[in-house]
Amino acid sequence: MTGEPRGVAPLTVFEKIWTSHLIRRLDDGRDLIFVDRHVLQETTSAPAFEGLRRAGRAVRHPELTVATQDHIVSTAPGRTEDSNPTGRELLGLMRRNAGESHIRHFGVDDPRQGIVHVIGPELGLALPGCILACGDSHTSTVGGLGAIGIGVGTSEVEHVLATQTLAMTRPRRMRVRFEGRAGDGVTAKDLILRVMGEHGIAAGRGCAVEYAGAAIEALPVEARLTLCNMSIEFGARFGLVAPDETAIDYVRGREFAPKGEAFEQAARAWRALRSDDGAEFDREVAIDCSRVAPQVTWGTSPQDVCGVDERVPDPAAFADTRRRDLAAAALRYMGLEPGTPLDSIPIDIAFIGSCTNSRLSDLEAAAAVARGRRVAPGVRALVVPGSMKVKAEAEARGLDRVFRDAGFEWRDAGCSMCVSINEDVVPPGARCIATSNRNFENRQGPRSRTHLASPAMAAAAALSGRIADVRKMRPA
Repeated sequence: MTGEPRGVAPLTVFEKIWTSHLIRRLDDGRDLIFVDRHVLQETTSAPAFEGLRRAGRAVRHPELTVATQDHIVSTAPGRTEDSNPTGRELLGLMRRNAGESHIRHFGVDDPRQGIVHVIGPELGLALPGCILACGDSHTSTVGGLGAIGIGVGTSEVEHVLATQTLAMTRPRRMRVRFEGRAGDGVTAKDLILRVMGEHGIAAGRGCAVEYAGAAIEALPVEARLTLCNMSIEFGARFGLVAPDETAIDYVRGREFAPKGEAFEQAARAWRALRSDDGAEFDREVAIDCSRVAPQVTWGTSPQDVCGVDERVPDPAAFADTRRRDLAAAALRYMGLEPGTPLDSIPIDIAFIGSCTNSRLSDLEAAAAVARGRRVAPGVRALVVPGSMKVKAEAEARGLDRVFRDAGFEWRDAGCSMCVSINEDVVPPGARCIATSNRNFENRQGPRSRTHLASPAMAAAAALSGRIADVRKMRPA
């Protein structure tokens, strides 16, 4: 062999993590990868355990598996497993299945209970460079720590329980660069909504999306978690931000994170998880953050979005015929007319919570708007912390008093009104501004109408009785 030796090709952060977990390439072209952590929730785990029993299999690595109750639990203060009668069976099954398989279980009586994608990072279950799987699409949230979070279906939950592996087609590589400086009132939620507004909900299809740029590097970890959470709405398989000192400092001292020298050794490896200069992406797009206003959705898809200072668009303005038809159908469902100023649309409910925006920083942002004010007459406003740990921390800072004094309901942790399979449901025809991730038809209840926005924007709407520009809210 002659000539100079060939060097190693530059790799993206996704490729570095993926290849370090690769067991082998399967005959059908898929990759078999090792899963570091498996987190269970009650609605998808019950049939998976039943499948194991029928096949006579056991959980391969119970020590790498954690279960939490979140989707179908009541969020009423002081709730129990019996508080939501429709969820009693699934909650009981999760407790029993976890106990029989020696899996750590965070039930409603555990101070660490919470939404699966909130407790993963806050407890140190999700770590930079790891692969974490869960039977819920928004597992991509943990990408904010520089992890690969993979949402799986029930059959795959069973597969991970039995083998601690997943067989997947390797995603394509995509990078979204956020350039410039975001203005006042603009959050990570607004940035990811703007990406979908500009590029559509299919732009990331089949991709591992890396979020990069100075604006992303400046974000705290909880904001990065919000960004990566909605990668699924962008069509992506998952999204991630390269781990840095901000992520490492966030993880340090967490309950299930490495300790002492083991942590320092891990941190040295995490610092190498950055996309190499010259690494190739299958697609790249850029967002000018300086041009982004606080965003609010007007239709029934996250791509139906614009700045709060804009008007509901006319479907005729869309060049693509299918997009035009979808927009017209969305406006009929939402009961809106083209040309209506977004900040004139009245609301009935304001929901602050979900795996997208229910962390301490989210509640602090909403409380800063609510402090010294009152919820508008006729509006129901509720705040649902993402975990009981978040709730305790918020109460220690007096945020619960701020919300209660303003007329908000202060709830226990759970998915709540995001998913409408518990008692928190938007009535038919009612209009809700929500900090969750999906505004599909019937998502928050039959014939419910949902507008997605950031926590500060949701609080501003609750106080105004209509969608409002938080940038115009003077201190109370």
